[in-house]
Formats: sequence, C-alpha cells, structure tokens
Amino acid sequence: MSIASSLGLTAYDAVVLHNSNKLTLRLQPCDVLAQVAPAAHQCAQLEVDTAKRLFEVGSPVAALEAPEVFVWDDYVVTLWTYYEPVTTQAIPPADYARALERLHAGMRRVDLLTPHFTDRVSEAQTLVADHDRTPKLAGADRIFLAGTLDRLRRSVSDSGRPEQLLHGEPHPGNLLSTPVGLLFIDFETCCRGPIEFDLAHAPDEVGGLYPGVDQHLLRDCRTLMLAMITTWRWDRDDQFPDGHRLGIEWLSELRKATAR
Repeated sequence: MSIASSLGLTAYDAVVLHNSNKLTLRLQPCDVLAQVAPAAHQCAQLEVDTAKRLFEVGSPVAALEAPEVFVWDDYVVTLWTYYEPVTTQAIPPADYARALERLHAGMRRVDLLTPHFTDRVSEAQTLVADHDRTPKLAGADRIFLAGTLDRLRRSVSDSGRPEQLLHGEPHPGNLLSTPVGLLFIDFETCCRGPIEFDLAHAPDEVGGLYPGVDQHLLRDCRTLMLAMITTWRWDRDDQFPDGHRLGIEWLSELRKATAR
C-alpha cells in the first residue's frame, strides 16, 4: 500500500486473492493488483519486461500498472491492472487454444534473453538429488523421479521441433476471463522450447485444437511437466497450499503415466 501511495494511487486496504510461493493482493479503492515475492530466486524483472513487450505487440496479456519492479526489504513487488472476472466457469477449449496461439504469435515477435526449458528441468533434477531440500522424499520415489526427469528431458530435447519463447506455465490459473477478453498472467516462468511444452500445461482438449501439434511430443511434455510439478511439492520450502498431499497424489499419477 505504501508503494502504491508513492505512485499517487489511493490504497487503504489490501485483500489477499492468492497465497502460495507468491502473494497476490487487490489494492483498494484504486483497484490495482499487487504481487509480492521473496527477493531471492525471483524473476520479477524478466516477468515485467516480458509482459511490457508482449502488451506492446498486442498479445493477450494483463497490463502493468507500473512498468518497474519495486524492492521492499527482502521482497519484490510488481503492480498490475486488476480485471474483474466475468465468469467462474471453465474457459471453452477452442477459446483457450486461440488465446494461446495468439500469445505464441506475439512471443515470436519479441526478442528477450530467457532460460531454456531444460534449465527448468535441471532445477527439478537438482532438487531431487538434494536430500536436505527434499527430506521426505522416499528413496524409491527419488530414483523414479530422477530417472523420469532425465529420460523425458532427453526425449523432448531431441524431438527436433522448432523452439520459441514460451509462457512456461500457461495453465488455467494463469488465464483470466476478463471484460476485454482472455488474458494471460504470470510470466516469471518464461523460457524457450517447443510449443508442446506450453500446451502440456493446458487442459487436454486444448492440445487437440491447437494447429500443427506433435501429439507424441505433447504426451512426453505432459509427463515431463507432471514430473516437474511433483518435484516442487517435495521441496521443504514449498508453500503451495496442501502441497505435501499433492506431492503424494501426483507421484501416483506420474507412475501411471509412465506405465502407459
């Protein structure tokens, strides 16, 4: 609220909208959305730069309220336009596919230095190998996760598919239905890779409606994505709501996926 006030915005209250590894708040009455994250290991500047460039080329992205990253003690804060949701129902797969296709088209027009998707896989592999950071991960599960991450990383990397700038995690929680249309948010996970890596985070029906998709590669990317998010849930510092239960549940799903 102090940062918003310093910019001439009226902020008397802050309502928590989402609380996990990053805190999302609605500042009122100025109706600005604030995101707060620990300064360590954050990519706020990349997110702001990416969103700004994509907005300029007409991509379906949420607009920034302030084009900068604010540092407050050990935290970074970014300010965004708040959009009142127009529906709580699931977004139709055809609309989802068109929005993601438009986002990818805009991303091909933006030149930014971003990590490769394999860098994110490497982070998961490092976490699995670190017993101190994943103390509750059983030995057999650790071996299974490590092997799955390694095998699928190589499979996706060797696919030969064109690579481009990606959102990194365009799941339904990062796509808003607003009065101005569907808008993507949260670009701190941007990376380079095949479009199938992004589609792996969308509902299954979306992958069948997006043009030119390699369905075999998409299946590999879906399993790789599941292995990665399962790994995050076993991090001792993970703050995702009900994360430990999800870690157990997703390990079971991953075993079924690899068996298929």
